[in-house]
Amino acid sequence: MTTTVSTQAADGVGTSPRRPDGTVKVRGEFAYSSDLWHEDMVWGVTLRSPHPYARITAIDITDALAVPGVYAVLTHEDVPGVNRYGLEHSDQPVLASDVVRYQGEPVALVAADHPETARRAMKRIAVSYEELEPVTDSEAAVAGEGASLHDGGNVVRHVKIRRGPQELAADVVVSGVYEVGMQDQAFLGPESGLAVPDTEGGVDLYVATQWLHVDQQQIVAALGLPVEKVRLTLGGVGGAFGGREDLSMQVHACLLALHTGKPVKMVYNREESFYGHVHRHPAKMYYEHGATRDGRLVYVRTRLYLDGGAYASSTGAVVANAATLGAGPYKVDSVTIDCWGTYTNNPPCGAMRGFGAVQAAFGYESQMDKLAAACGLDPVEIRVRNAMSEGDLMPTGQTVDSAAPVAELLGLVQDKPMPPERPFDLRHLPGGVSNTTHGEGVVRGVGYAVGIKNVCFSEGFDDYSTARVRLQLVGGEPAATVHTAACEVGQGLVTIMQQIVRTELGVDQVTILPMDTSIGNGGSTSASRQTYVTGGAVQAACGAVRAKLLSRFDQRVRVVGGKLVAADGQVLADLVDVLGDDVYDETVEWRHRPTTALDPETGQGTAHVQYAFAAHRAVVDVDVELGLVKVVALDCAQDVGKALNPQAVLGQIQGGSAQGLGLAVMEEIQTSGGKIRNPSFTDYLIPTVLDVPPMSIDVLERPDPHAPYGLRGVGEPPTISSTPAIVAAIRAATGLALPRVPVRPEHLTGT
Repeated sequence: MTTTVSTQAADGVGTSPRRPDGTVKVRGEFAYSSDLWHEDMVWGVTLRSPHPYARITAIDITDALAVPGVYAVLTHEDVPGVNRYGLEHSDQPVLASDVVRYQGEPVALVAADHPETARRAMKRIAVSYEELEPVTDSEAAVAGEGASLHDGGNVVRHVKIRRGPQELAADVVVSGVYEVGMQDQAFLGPESGLAVPDTEGGVDLYVATQWLHVDQQQIVAALGLPVEKVRLTLGGVGGAFGGREDLSMQVHACLLALHTGKPVKMVYNREESFYGHVHRHPAKMYYEHGATRDGRLVYVRTRLYLDGGAYASSTGAVVANAATLGAGPYKVDSVTIDCWGTYTNNPPCGAMRGFGAVQAAFGYESQMDKLAAACGLDPVEIRVRNAMSEGDLMPTGQTVDSAAPVAELLGLVQDKPMPPERPFDLRHLPGGVSNTTHGEGVVRGVGYAVGIKNVCFSEGFDDYSTARVRLQLVGGEPAATVHTAACEVGQGLVTIMQQIVRTELGVDQVTILPMDTSIGNGGSTSASRQTYVTGGAVQAACGAVRAKLLSRFDQRVRVVGGKLVAADGQVLADLVDVLGDDVYDETVEWRHRPTTALDPETGQGTAHVQYAFAAHRAVVDVDVELGLVKVVALDCAQDVGKALNPQAVLGQIQGGSAQGLGLAVMEEIQTSGGKIRNPSFTDYLIPTVLDVPPMSIDVLERPDPHAPYGLRGVGEPPTISSTPAIVAAIRAATGLALPRVPVRPEHLTGT
């Protein structure tokens, strides 16, 4: 009798298996980088500048060195290599030497036998400053006002996009000036790591990061060591959202470890974390939209100013995203976009979920609502009339060559049932159980928004990932191991890699090895790229293993459930028998299709790999007397190409929507004269379970033929469209213009 089996892999692509790290995280047993320990370790702390802009005139470490238990006090003079680092530009000092450019800039380091001892010694370091007038306005920085903070002036990058005729007239013209506040990634696990020196002048660093190899490149330059002397292993990461792309304590811990000859642990407290990582760029945006009387876009013109703070970080790439995506997911033949990223003495800004698209979306979606009102159209209808679809051109001239179901996404959220009218339950009213209202003065509003986001790195960047897959018998059973340097930061990459291997090699037992720099670059866990690029690398490595394994067969064969299966489902052999004592081990470096740089004068070019789309409908209740907002519903529809793990996809959409809610109504790092006023979770508010409403989510799967499994990046799009949808709903409830986020109570009450 012929035996046949199903070709669907158990716990493979398209299913939602249990996360391998899920149980230990729920139980509180997962080892985060802040939990790392070494028997002989000492503690490192950082002395930071209290001033946004000042000249250092003297540093005296004598009293700090005299504290019992102190092993080292280091300044810029102790940096053995180049005292500069940076993601795109090496413009940031490891330790400040002559000038500090933001409040919180590292000036000196202390290592001691106890963290309190280290902190006491740190306070004894005497630093003399000559305060300077800070540059704090991004638009003024572009105009050349204020001191030049870096060689070449205060403009990090200016991106110009020009497509179509530039002097068109329109029947209906609407304009607006919009602002986005500085948002924090607010990850719960603070910056932390453990540096362990070896006996040969090298160091091993265990750290929570998003990009092991770029960290390594910057560290070796600062330490003046060859790359093989500095080895990085990923520690447990308690969230990232872009805030761990840049260095924080990495070089500092390694410096102290090499200087003392002891393992050094560094863990930031919450206040220090606000100073120790980049934030979302605050933005000021000038938009003008022209349309026909029936609401068809004629032109979009915009100027966007993004405040990059004291150092460049990834500002150049954020500016490119804001510019290239600045007209939104809409068809428009005439586009004039200028976007600047600047240096100021505000806190450094860089990567955060949505990466430039968030700021632009608040501008263009606010404009679409204005345009709908001016044309007498429904907010959804005007978006549908202008919705981009496959084959349309971006402002850069790039053709959208895979699914772009913008109109369909809008229709899905519009057709969802409305939430019920308010029951008399304090928990469902603005202000909740604080009993501020019993329903009087509470008005309901509904708002819509749609967003667009690029996936993977852009503009000709050599974007790739490396994966090694090994297949052999372990304990008499087929087993696979996967080794990459791609960082698991909580998004579930370890689960996805297991699913891909189960699908491609048909084995149940899949082990993910620790992520480290002993294998080739995995790229950054950002830009919604890891499932695409590292997933593609793992798939390709599995393909190489499978090709060798099956080379003896003269027909097309798959491996499913430990069986070798022909195309008609007939079982040809057991994998155990075919493997025997052989080991199949393949390493693959995998790249997505190439992109190109933008033309510096017109901004034309094939800048992006892929585009992703999401739409939201928000329902809010607003207490117009007290200025309190309750988001009642935040429904979403998103095209994900292929849901490799449907449950994880829903989690990403829910989490991204919650971050967009935070930006809409509560989250902002507030600064005054360059100083942070609220560096704590007491004063910097993030949504809790009481703030996040029910979410009805539709997941579309419109495969991208250019991507592994047809997938499309998932993590960022829901953050982009959720914020403008919520603000649109608040506008609908109140009739107020609300040109700035987050919307505060005083914006609603006029007080």
